[in-house]
Amino acid sequence: LFLLLNVCIMMNRDNCISIHTQLMFIPSISNGISSLTLLNTQSSCKRHQFRSYFTPNVTPKHVSTVNHQMSKCFNTFTIKSSVNLLPIDKELQKRKEQCKGLSINNDTNASNSSKLMFYNTMNECKEEFQTVQPGVVKMYSCGPTIYDFAHVGNFRAFLTYDVIKRWLLYRGYEVIHVMNLTDVEDKIIKKMKESGTELKELTEFYANAFFQDAQMLNVIPADKYPRATEHISDIVEMIGSLKKQKFAYEIGGSVYFSVDSFKSYGRLVKLDRRKKFDEVEIENGEMEKKKALVSDADEYDKENPSDFALWKEYKEEDGKVFWESQELSKGRPGWHIECSCMAMKYLGEKLDIHAGGIDLVFPHHENEIAQSEAASGCSPFAQFWMHNGFVNIGGEKMSKSLGNFQTLRQFVKTQQDARAFRYLVVSSQYRSTLNLTDQVVKAAKGAIRRIDALRDRLMTLVETEIETESGTTNVQDVEKVVEKVLHDFVAHMDDDLNTPRASASMFELINSAERMLKSNSLGSDGAQKVLDALDEFNKVFGIFYTCEIYDSAGELRPNADS
Repeated sequence: LFLLLNVCIMMNRDNCISIHTQLMFIPSISNGISSLTLLNTQSSCKRHQFRSYFTPNVTPKHVSTVNHQMSKCFNTFTIKSSVNLLPIDKELQKRKEQCKGLSINNDTNASNSSKLMFYNTMNECKEEFQTVQPGVVKMYSCGPTIYDFAHVGNFRAFLTYDVIKRWLLYRGYEVIHVMNLTDVEDKIIKKMKESGTELKELTEFYANAFFQDAQMLNVIPADKYPRATEHISDIVEMIGSLKKQKFAYEIGGSVYFSVDSFKSYGRLVKLDRRKKFDEVEIENGEMEKKKALVSDADEYDKENPSDFALWKEYKEEDGKVFWESQELSKGRPGWHIECSCMAMKYLGEKLDIHAGGIDLVFPHHENEIAQSEAASGCSPFAQFWMHNGFVNIGGEKMSKSLGNFQTLRQFVKTQQDARAFRYLVVSSQYRSTLNLTDQVVKAAKGAIRRIDALRDRLMTLVETEIETESGTTNVQDVEKVVEKVLHDFVAHMDDDLNTPRASASMFELINSAERMLKSNSLGSDGAQKVLDALDEFNKVFGIFYTCEIYDSAGELRPNADS
């Protein structure tokens, strides 16, 4: 049994530490944590705690040589981790492998590839995508609050995450994706009272419903779905660190984050702190009345109305939903701290992508940044912040509070409904508002029928091995069309996931294939090349699949496509 640790430390003029670590280990010590205290003689902080975690999702080539870049990063808070946190799911790994693209070089630094650009909400512009660890993407996305069925607006966000992940996989990246399930929150407690259901029973039912719905839409699962109730000790530890560093304070039994103590608060949403109660412009173009820095609507005492709750003192209406510890009073965690804690536990102190709906920019994501960077000392918490737009019905944002929502199960009655909804969402520009009308739904269903009809004709042609008189010449013509549309497809997807143009490239191929079929000039070899190209598009769009359809009781619907 042995662990060989070779560390080379180089200090630069910016007081940064560059650490190159080589780890060799055998399974019997896989649950271990290597800890080393480093002396930084050029920094005002005398000691830095360096911990290496053995992440199972990282392939051997990434485990043998781990590069850590710590730029002005003082590890004042570190959640303990182990190798078993993200167990490898073989079926999930297989699905990820199937997304890798054949039309571009899998080397993400290949000179013949277009640059991958994502819109970064933090800087309000498109930026070239780069990761902290070459070739590996650590991605966190906000999941559902499991107290009810998710509506189609929620699933626009979840499908956006799916497209982001699929494109990164297509480009050859390894993607480690974590999505939380919020299983303790005010709305959950209210639903428990209304239904007379225990917390575990309620959240388990709606968690299963969410997974069934995601399956209906062919969403590739995340690597981990952590729940807040499973991480109370980690949350308590993080709150304790924030209190110790004077970023948080306690009043009664509640603990609040002090916004004034975090000087860069508001940089994600671009709040002007001198105009605290002005209207804040949300990115989709609407003007919403938000008392800009009043980020927590709970009726608890605070030193400043801007401060937000990290831990909420127990109230009688909370019923059986509470936790007790030596460090904190009887109560429960606030919503914002849950995401920060679980993101850092499974992905570390620096994420490559943090994704969510545009409505989460403030206060949720702004608060995540503040408490995460305050606790860890690392900045930025996330390299890229990516947000999808709203879904509108009748010109209004779909939401449960407005009562104008449809759950996915109300919307989807057949497999064709599910596939059409998926195609409608993934082929729209993810940052724009999606207006859900009968006309656009009908058009999406028509597109699916058209694609299916073409694929059926192409597969029949391949099976019968019918050739045309033009033979080789025809295959060359098909190859030219395929090469062009796939080249355009990659360029459009690299341009901040421009799926409307990427979809247009797919239909350029469909139009060409239909013309060739009509003129009887498409042989079996050409048909196979068109099918192969459509499969490339499908690695991202994910519309060629069959699924089970569930009703509101969680039961399978009979004759799903009848």
